[in-house]
This record gives sequence, structure tokens and C-alpha cells, in this order.
Amino acid sequence: MYLVTVLGNLLIVLAVSSDSHLHTPMYFFLSNLSLADIGFTSTTIPKMIVDIQTQSRAISYMGCLTQMSFLILFGCMEAMLLTVMAYDRFVAICHPLHYSVIMNPHFCGFLVLLSFFVIVCLFYGTAIGVYLGSALSPSSRKDMVASVVYTIVTPMLNPFIYSLRNRDIKSALWRFLRRTG
Repeated sequence: MYLVTVLGNLLIVLAVSSDSHLHTPMYFFLSNLSLADIGFTSTTIPKMIVDIQTQSRAISYMGCLTQMSFLILFGCMEAMLLTVMAYDRFVAICHPLHYSVIMNPHFCGFLVLLSFFVIVCLFYGTAIGVYLGSALSPSSRKDMVASVVYTIVTPMLNPFIYSLRNRDIKSALWRFLRRTG
């Protein structure tokens, strides 16, 4: 599942970056969402795979802090990018004649950068809440299963939901694969 997640999202990034027809705000945001999904799953899954193989559940305090920091960072980044994508669709539907003026490349880059900075600001408050909450109540097996589903299944399905069912992405992927093959 991890490989499907990384490869599916990587294909989206490669298709968007290699095809000039996809250099639009919607695909720019989709490729950033794919990068956030790769980062999100790569934060926890490799360590989880090693832990399963070695039958060990140990992690250092600094390792746990680092892992949680990146998990929250990429998770919040995904939420902010979905918000920006919703705004993009709102502008496209409600202001179609002004879409290219409103959603220009500079503004799109600014929205992604703004998303990043908002996430960094929200990150510290959220991280403190998560650490305090986990110290007060130990995690149950049900919580573990839910977190595995959230960290693996959702990012794995995002390329299929948002991109791979899209005709333009499919065409770009075929062109990309023909060039590299």
C-alpha cells in the first residue's frame, strides 16, 4: 500500500510537471497535494514497516517528536491545500470570466506559500495538544487501527479520487510514459 501511495502520487507530480497543458492552477494544487501525501505517508510508514519486521515498537523521544512534527505538518498542509483547491473551484464556477486574472501564477504560488505558513503557525498549538492528550490517556488498539487507515488509505486513494479519473491527467501520463519508455 505504501508503494502504491508513493508511486501514484509521484505519477501525478510527474504528469503535471512534464505536460504544459496541465500548467493550470487546479493541477498545480493537485501536484502539491500529491507531494504533501508523499510526505505524510513517508513520515510514519517506513518506521512502521521496520517495526513490524523487527517486532520492535521502540522509538526515541526525539524520534517521536520529529515524526509527530512532520505528520502534523503534512496533514495540515493537505487540509490547507484542499481548502485552496475549493477556493480555486469556487472562482472557476462563480467568476469564470475573471478566473485567469484572479488565479494567476503569482497568486497560486502565494496561496501555497500562505498555506505553508498558516500550517507552521497552527502546528505548534496542535502538537502541544496532541502530546498532552496522549500523555493523559493511553492509546487503544482501535485508535491504532484508525491511525493506520488514516495514514495509509487516504493518501493512497487521493490520486485515484482527484487525478487518475481525470481525462487530462490520464492523457498526460500516457504521453509521459511513451516518452520515457
